Amino acid sequence: MQPKNQPGKYTVLSNPKAAPALINSFGMSPEGKQRLQLALIVAFAVAGIRTAYIFYQRHEDHLAAQKAKSENVGYSNPDYYVSPKKLYPYDLKSARQLTQQPVWVREGYRYTYYPYQPATHHVDFVHEAGLLLPIEKLAIADVMTATPPGPGQRKQVMAVFRRGDSSFAVPIGLEADSQFTIYSDEMFFIEDPHDLYKHWTPEVWSAVDQHEVKPGMNELQAVFAIGMGVPDAGDTSYSKTVHYPNGGKPLVIVYHDGKAADIQSAPPGS
Repeated sequence: MQPKNQPGKYTVLSNPKAAPALINSFGMSPEGKQRLQLALIVAFAVAGIRTAYIFYQRHEDHLAAQKAKSENVGYSNPDYYVSPKKLYPYDLKSARQLTQQPVWVREGYRYTYYPYQPATHHVDFVHEAGLLLPIEKLAIADVMTATPPGPGQRKQVMAVFRRGDSSFAVPIGLEADSQFTIYSDEMFFIEDPHDLYKHWTPEVWSAVDQHEVKPGMNELQAVFAIGMGVPDAGDTSYSKTVHYPNGGKPLVIVYHDGKAADIQSAPPGS
C-alpha cells in the first residue's frame, strides 16, 4: 500500500502537476529529471489528444444523426431515424468493450474468420474457417493481436468467439507502431437489430430470420436477410440492380423506388 500523502505513480496519473514531486523523489540527476519530465508531458499530451479525438468522433456522429433527421423530415421510411450506438475503440483495452455484451454482424458473408487455439493464442490464418453470417449473434470472448505468416504482414486486431466447442477469431482492425485502427463499429451492432428496427413488420422480420428476401423489402432488410450485395454501375435512384453472393447461393435483386421488385437466382460465382 502506498504511504499516505506520499507522491507515487497513482498521484501522477491523476494529477500531472504531481510529476515534478515524483521525479524529485527519485534522486535523479538534473538531466535525467528533465528527460523523465519531458516523457511524462508527452504521455499526458498523447492521452489528452486521444480523449479529445474520441469526443470529437462522438460529436460528429451526433451532428450527422441530427442532420439526417432534419433532412429526412417528412420521409416515410423510419430506418432513416435509427442511430445505432458505437463503442469508438482506439486500442485493445477499449476494443474489449465488445466482450461486455453480444454483438450482431452488420453485413453477412463479408468478413472471414479463422480457427483459433485458446491454449496457445494461435490464429490459423492459413485455413479460413468461413464467413460471418447475416445478423449473426456473437459473444466476443477476447480481443487480441496476431500477425499472419509471411513477410511484410501487418499485425491484426482479432476478436475471439466460440461456435459450439470450437474457437475462432475474426479481424477487426490493424496495429502498426503501437497505433491502432479498429473498425468494429462498422462490423457489428452492439444492440439487438430486432430492437433497433422494431418498426419492421413481423412478416419482414420472419423473412430476415429465415434469410429470405420477399418482394417489397428494402435494401437494408435484404442485407440483414442475405448479407452484402454489389450494385451494378450506372443504376439510378429509381431502378437499381444488386448482386448478392448469399453464401454460395447467389441472388440478383432489382429494386424499384427502393423496394425489391424482381428476385432471381443466379449461377454460382456470378
